[in-house]
Amino acid sequence: MERNSEQETRERANDRSNSFAVNLGLVSNIVLAFLKVFFGMLGHSPALLADGINSTSDVAYYIATKIFLRLSVEPADHEHPYGHRQMESIASVVVGAFILSTAVAIFWNALDGVYDALVRHTPAPETPLITLGIALFTICLKIALTLVTKRIGAKTNNSAIRALAFDHINDIFASLAAAVGIYFGREGFPWVDPLAGGVVALFILRTGINIIRESALALMSTAPATELTQRITGVAKGIPEISGIERIRVHTFGQYLVVNIDICIDGSRTIRRGDEISTMLESRLVAEIDEIVDVHVHYHPGDGACEEGYGTR
Repeated sequence: MERNSEQETRERANDRSNSFAVNLGLVSNIVLAFLKVFFGMLGHSPALLADGINSTSDVAYYIATKIFLRLSVEPADHEHPYGHRQMESIASVVVGAFILSTAVAIFWNALDGVYDALVRHTPAPETPLITLGIALFTICLKIALTLVTKRIGAKTNNSAIRALAFDHINDIFASLAAAVGIYFGREGFPWVDPLAGGVVALFILRTGINIIRESALALMSTAPATELTQRITGVAKGIPEISGIERIRVHTFGQYLVVNIDICIDGSRTIRRGDEISTMLESRLVAEIDEIVDVHVHYHPGDGACEEGYGTR
């Protein structure tokens, strides 16, 4: 069935919100990357410089995410009848891959730093106080960006935006580790800097794995969650002529869902009446569950597989 004007208006509003979240993060990371790399080199701070490289990689995959989200809003065509919303999940995979590579690089650098400090006893140059100030400024800014991006991701149900919110959280911990390292480095404990970075890298690695896993499940169209199944079943129960549901399948297209549902009706009903019941169910599902944009209903006589009522498989 066709989407109504209210759904299209909501979709355009979500696209604008998603674009705002990406642009806000992109501009912020460009500024942070410049500050941290410049003052990290000028102030001889390996921790701040490493955090600056992390922000530089953020800029790269924000640009990639921006490209994928722009492609995702392209309308449906002959080759892509369901549109291009899967690009959102692909963008999440890209973000997750960048996060994984960043985590591995930070962890390897941390191991090298700990070895230098404890085994080689490499002297660490004193870092100016401004490097600590930039690290603390980054933490404050990233907290604000996390709150804004998480709110937008929850509102639009966009996996790529949720992935960016997780990345902001990673940046908070990375900058916190840099701040701790800079502080203790100034106090005469240079090994604390790389050790803290190594611990943070493990958290970043876990986040990257979770993002890729979530996006991969969406691309593979796994079974619908129990809550969604219950909501769909509840709508069907509101139509007395539907005696049961045999099966529910859901395909994810970005933040939107396409539902395939097999229902059972009285076998004595005419084909025309069966079609009317199906259309009624389609309309109610799209109207009552915001994420659903299309529904395909198959109906058959209410015996056999549907004898037990509203069980699904």
